[in-house]
Amino acid sequence: GDIVLLAKPVTLTEGDRVTLTTDVPVATDGTSKPEKLLYAISLPPVHGQIEHINYPGVPISSYSQLDVVAQKVSDVHDNSHGAGKEALR
Repeated sequence: GDIVLLAKPVTLTEGDRVTLTTDVPVATDGTSKPEKLLYAISLPPVHGQIEHINYPGVPISSYSQLDVVAQKVSDVHDNSHGAGKEALR
């Protein structure tokens, strides 16, 4: 089926951590299996990284919709100068 993805910008300041919820990235593919719907990070955040909360400090390159629903994924700012809106892509 068709895949629908809605993503909103995430605003972080130096040192912030934002846990992703279904208000930020949410996708549907017509099935009820969120563990099989995967996001691949093709353009990581400029001033930080995306992490699984069970492995802080380790950047990830993909995660599932189930991870988002369970609030297991964070966008973490790296304390460098510059803050802004980061769109997950």
